[in-house]
Amino acid sequence: MDKTISTIKELKKGGFVIIDDAPCYVDSVAVGKSGKHGASKARLDAIGMFDGRRRSVVKPADEPVDVPVMTKKKAQVLSIQGSKAQIMDLGDFSIFELDIPEERKDQIKQGEEIFYFEICDVKTLKELK
Repeated sequence: MDKTISTIKELKKGGFVIIDDAPCYVDSVAVGKSGKHGASKARLDAIGMFDGRRRSVVKPADEPVDVPVMTKKKAQVLSIQGSKAQIMDLGDFSIFELDIPEERKDQIKQGEEIFYFEICDVKTLKELK
């Protein structure tokens, strides 16, 4: 799993973070003032990329967190069967099947070259922006 390290206070809304081993979109980051005897605390709210579940974390603002590395790869659609597409990666020529998301059903056609995303060892045709 490709990832980098950042601190909670450096994260921005719309960015990415790994919470409970699940890649998430950052929804909000709220950093409180530092107190008399301690560091400032931060509340991080995020939404899971694949499951849509809301996750919250409260930690010191300087606490390191994992940020996933997304890779965009090029592939060719070999065949389409229902809501699944058989795809061949044009970099290493591996063949695998992916679910076609509802919003891209009419965009993906057999024989065309497309882009897919790989994040935390999961491949998806979903737009991750």
